[in-house]
Amino acid sequence: MDPYADNASPLPRSVMLALWLGASSRPGAGDAVTRAAAAVQGDDEPHVVDGLGGAANLATLLETWSGDASARRATAVAALLPAPGDSAAVPVGVAHDAVDAGECVLVETPGGSFAAVPHVDRFGSDLEPGHLVRWHVQPVEPWRLRLLGTLGTLEEAERGLRRALATAVEALDALDVSRWREDAAAEIARLREPVDLTPFVPRGLDPRRVRALSQAVRLGAIVRLATVDDGAAVNVFQTDQRDAALRSVEVAARHAMAAASVVPGPGDRD
Repeated sequence: MDPYADNASPLPRSVMLALWLGASSRPGAGDAVTRAAAAVQGDDEPHVVDGLGGAANLATLLETWSGDASARRATAVAALLPAPGDSAAVPVGVAHDAVDAGECVLVETPGGSFAAVPHVDRFGSDLEPGHLVRWHVQPVEPWRLRLLGTLGTLEEAERGLRRALATAVEALDALDVSRWREDAAAEIARLREPVDLTPFVPRGLDPRRVRALSQAVRLGAIVRLATVDDGAAVNVFQTDQRDAALRSVEVAARHAMAAASVVPGPGDRD
């Protein structure tokens, strides 16, 4: 499943949950749990959570992991956006579901490590769509060391984004973007401007994280538009060449978005 599909936010739900969970865990966060639940849910129906000893809502999940109980309070958080063939950092116990959903949230607490995977059901019409989201939470093996070794740091992700941007520009220029469908070309031109994530991320979020998220959103959107059809490619070689370049851009965008969502644990590099 595409974690961006039918989502009012330009960010996947798991990235939103990780960012807001990190914000609600900070001292003096005030009503952050209420704001976090509202931000993550967006236009969805109220999210349901299972695996916490009975059905619960998203606010309960946030309270559990951001409350004062030392054994349940989140000490490290990360969102992952796995894809087939690219799920090395995902705990084995949730790998199948996380790849199927295209996303998951990992949480470490003094009492153990957990994963939350959203399952999204769409209802209604194309004009008035609705979404039922159920987060399934389950214990998993410790994930921090494997994630840091696989995903890398935000700084490394930023370098990857810069390389990906150069690759995207080179690939699109070589394939004559001006001959694409007019709607795709216009949308890509619009995406040259920074994406405003202010309505979707917590106040006070590290500007480096915001920049990385914004760049990743832009690149991911370009990839999705560019792969709708063969564009101006005139032969199989050009199509394969473009697809290979855009796949590397898509991977860099997913990894950077995940790296920007990480709330590191004690002793981790930020």
